[in-house]
Amino acid sequence: MRENTRINEQIRAREVRLINQDNQQVGVVPLQEALRLAREAELDLVEVAPDAKPPVCKIVDYRKVLYEQKKRARESRKRQKVIEVKEVKMRPSIDQHDYETKVKHIREFLEEGQKVKVTFFYRGRERAFQDRAKALLDKLAADLQDIGMLENEIRTQGTLNGAIFTKKR
Repeated sequence: MRENTRINEQIRAREVRLINQDNQQVGVVPLQEALRLAREAELDLVEVAPDAKPPVCKIVDYRKVLYEQKKRARESRKRQKVIEVKEVKMRPSIDQHDYETKVKHIREFLEEGQKVKVTFFYRGRERAFQDRAKALLDKLAADLQDIGMLENEIRTQGTLNGAIFTKKR
């Protein structure tokens, strides 16, 4: 149902094509007759196809329909998988043990199915040695080749260089 669905007295047509609560087509009836049938069944008359000539109306419990719609929307949101981009920062002059720890973290993130952005940041004169970052990235790609792959090459943004790894399919 749409946001601006007309129900009961909000329906403006004089005659409507009526579908009862058992999904049986009753036919074209005056609006007052359709409203009376809906009231007798203690349900609502809901306009489902306002553009049709005459408009199609259905006898249903409108609150129940809205509840089921919201429930379906909640379920579909639950099923959607959100892929986060995790970021691991390192300097190009990283020590071996620190490097191994970073690789371990990157592996864990990739195993969880997340993308990992590896960012190299520079301090002072380190900016002059950007080739070290490229070499370190190549080493990282080689160390992670069994689980991940490089999605895009190194990008430079100011004092940062970065690349994104994704899980192999």
